Amino acid sequence: MSSTAGQVIKCKAAVAWEPGKPLVIEEVEVAPPQKMEVRLKILFTSLCHTDVYFWEAKAQDSVFPRILGHEAAGIVESVGEGVTELVPGDHVLPVFTGECGDCAHCKSEESNMCSLLRINTERGVMINDEKTRFSINGKPIYHFVGTSTFSEYTVIHVGCVAKINPLAPLDKVCVLSCGISTGLGATLNVAKPTKGSSVAVFGLGAVGLGAVEGARLAGASRIIGVDLNSARFEEAKKFGVTEFVNPKDYKKPVQEVIAEMTDGGVDRSIECTGNINAMISAFECVHDVIAEMTDGGVDRSIECTGNINAMISAFECVHDGWGVAVLVGVPHKDAVFKTHPMKFLNERTLKGTFFGNYKPRSDLPSVVEMYMKKELELEKFITHEVPFAEINKAFELMLKGEGLRCIIPVWSEKTAMKLY
Repeated sequence: MSSTAGQVIKCKAAVAWEPGKPLVIEEVEVAPPQKMEVRLKILFTSLCHTDVYFWEAKAQDSVFPRILGHEAAGIVESVGEGVTELVPGDHVLPVFTGECGDCAHCKSEESNMCSLLRINTERGVMINDEKTRFSINGKPIYHFVGTSTFSEYTVIHVGCVAKINPLAPLDKVCVLSCGISTGLGATLNVAKPTKGSSVAVFGLGAVGLGAVEGARLAGASRIIGVDLNSARFEEAKKFGVTEFVNPKDYKKPVQEVIAEMTDGGVDRSIECTGNINAMISAFECVHDVIAEMTDGGVDRSIECTGNINAMISAFECVHDGWGVAVLVGVPHKDAVFKTHPMKFLNERTLKGTFFGNYKPRSDLPSVVEMYMKKELELEKFITHEVPFAEINKAFELMLKGEGLRCIIPVWSEKTAMKLY
């Protein structure tokens, strides 16, 4: 048993005191894990756009002060009451969504939307007792999506922790906790392109290139990357992108350009930018997407924008009898999906997906094994590294649009080597 088990640990954490203000390295107190919780020693973390989005807090309510961070890898320090799946020393990935194993969703082979542990961006406390495990001089410091990995130690519900191969390098596989797995799973688990098919990916950031990686693994023969930043095109070749389109280089809509490139459109399309024009183009360029072009509609449509009109169009353009539309984007809270009931009665199917349809504890270990078998290439996603004391530089890089993933070693290299 760890010498610190059951005790409060004092450690360093990067605390966000106010929206948009630089994080401050503080000494925080981390309480022991309670029932069904584990305390992790975070070795490596990385920065995701979601961290920046909630740090800026421009479009949503956000709790402060809090400790951000959700892409990471670490080692179990101690476990709370009732935890039997993990023991101190296990190598793990913390995940922003969970898998309790008991609810109907977890027991279903088709869903990863755990009733107990699905993502909650507004909750800043642990679900067991609605209290924080972080504090400074008695003042509570709030959690972020149940992970808070910008800290040397953190406490997480056991259902949000995936045990992985202890031989996997934590400074590489830490990036699998969120964005890259989301893009990878969107292609492999949802779009499911066949060998020799064509795939269009809108947005060549980390999530989009994760989708490209999935298309490469699936054996797609043509992978068309679409991005407004031409500087990303050369780098994207390393991921398997075969052709590039910058919408600014054409006077016609990008969906028409891709349709001409592919004799009618690609077989699968994935949008990862958040740009509304790219969002709409994503489903319009899919092979045989528009019913008028296809004598009935497409076989599959994938919508990743969150724009409600794009969602409706993606559904209504699929073929009756067997067509399936998959929605990935998150719509505005007040959006309403409207379509005629006959669209359903004529045997069209509407589905949604989240986190690439991966169950965190059950599926992420196999994604790590894809990397260990040299099938999945992670090194090319990692473009920068900054010390924990300089974590704000990682925010600056992301705000400038530079790089893909920035690794942040939470401990010194000497300390990290001892922990391995």
